Amino acid sequence: MAGWMLLRCILGPHLQRIHRSPDQSRPEGRGGRRQGWTYQPRSLEKHTDSIIGWASALWSLSYYSSPLLICYLYRKGYICSSKLIPVSQYVGTVLVCLLGVACLRGWGRWKNSEYLQFISILEETKKNHTPATKKNLRCYDFDFSCWPSDFSWTEVSSPKLSKAGVSLLKPEPRLRGAADSVLNSVRTLPCHIISFLIAHSFGRRMLYPGSVGLLQKAMRPMLLQGQARLIEEFDGQRNKLVACDGNDIDTMFVDRRRDGGQNGQTLVICCEGNAGFYEVGCMNTPLEGGYSVLGWNHPGFGGSTGVPFPQNEANAMDVVIQFAIHKLGFQLTDIVVYAWSIGGFTASWAVMSYPEIQSVVLDASFDDLLPLALKVMPDSWRPLVQHTVRQYMNLNNAEQLLKYQGPVLLIRRTRDEIITTTGPEDVMSNRGNDLLLKLLQFRYPKIMTDEGVRVVRQWLGSSNPLEEASVYSGYEVDDDWCVSVLQSYQADRDVLFPWSVGEDMTLEGRRQLALFLARKYMRNFETTHCTPLPASEFHSPWRL
Repeated sequence: MAGWMLLRCILGPHLQRIHRSPDQSRPEGRGGRRQGWTYQPRSLEKHTDSIIGWASALWSLSYYSSPLLICYLYRKGYICSSKLIPVSQYVGTVLVCLLGVACLRGWGRWKNSEYLQFISILEETKKNHTPATKKNLRCYDFDFSCWPSDFSWTEVSSPKLSKAGVSLLKPEPRLRGAADSVLNSVRTLPCHIISFLIAHSFGRRMLYPGSVGLLQKAMRPMLLQGQARLIEEFDGQRNKLVACDGNDIDTMFVDRRRDGGQNGQTLVICCEGNAGFYEVGCMNTPLEGGYSVLGWNHPGFGGSTGVPFPQNEANAMDVVIQFAIHKLGFQLTDIVVYAWSIGGFTASWAVMSYPEIQSVVLDASFDDLLPLALKVMPDSWRPLVQHTVRQYMNLNNAEQLLKYQGPVLLIRRTRDEIITTTGPEDVMSNRGNDLLLKLLQFRYPKIMTDEGVRVVRQWLGSSNPLEEASVYSGYEVDDDWCVSVLQSYQADRDVLFPWSVGEDMTLEGRRQLALFLARKYMRNFETTHCTPLPASEFHSPWRL
């Protein structure tokens, strides 16, 4: 038995924090707070762990630089049998030494009562995955790769789910004859190859910098602190979900249903930005508002595995929704999807695929990735960028959002420096404007004629609340009249969007309705892209 535990200590995961002892009852106090502490390894474990950490970092560095390293060694004549044999012997010696260091680290862990208790609980949970053992395991923060699965896509049957992944909207192919199609495929083959290499190398990392290991390593102390806060102050529950593509999705759930507040009965599912993590991201906004909240990390972020391509993103979002329904006990009508920035893609996919969802809130999001990608790339790369985005990174938020019939709220940052195509000083280049216009033009085509678009663009050009109010009052918008017109149309027809309301209306009436709808669907927030949204700015979308 002792030998088995020693082996488990050698092979066991890195323990980072103890949120509370498994046999410690949660102390009463403000917010049900439970005080945790950072795991303190003893001297032997600490020094051997440091050696293994440095070895891992050097291995990662050599792995990514291996093409250049091999070319250099080849030119110097080191890649030959006479030179490779001594090198292989040296590498073997290093591996044996590292194995000895790992055994010493395991010995150090075996002598630490806290680690020994943790590894015992982990092994018991793997053998007997019950609510009691899971509750004990959640008292520890350790390498998430060793965390047992809490929910899998195989536990539910759904026509949306398959091993190939959930369905996405694809770009419409150009119609060609058979001969033209073959010739065009041959002619564009180099472009396809280059696009693939760009998307799977620096392109994906530029689009999702949070998936870069070095950035995650630099942010690690902040992420650990944020996770400890969610668990110890808000009694958050960390869960591992397995998506249909095999990726593990790292999630955090805070349950407010027993607090007695009205907002606690609503679950807000949060979709983070391209460098956001649930530990320090937009999850804090609905938390401050008293909602039940479910946060999750993109594939390749934090404890989640995989890479954040659109298909993987949608697969992850799907298993998160299934988990909320089948394990957490929420109905789709109880769920609000809240997204910041690039998270608008998974949020718009969710409401498109699950139209019964209560509502969606998109903060600092955009209509389409392509204009923003063209902004940062040379003009000479334009055809290549278009092909790469459409084939591998087609974040078509507006196209997906138009498939949803429910309430929508867009939050625009008036000094946004990320999703503008010319700069933060030009509020009209904010792609959130295009998202609003596309949504209004689809839902209310008779109102959003050329004149309707013109007055909405005039309102969007306001750089502060005073100018915004001036434009609104300048057209003498009567809110009560606008509501009555829309309610009358809805009561008489009860039809899905698009509506034909406004087709027999005067030009002045259409202007009023266009401005009224624009202000109901979009709220301005005077700040930059990365400023956290205060809870006071998080509202339920407008309902007629």
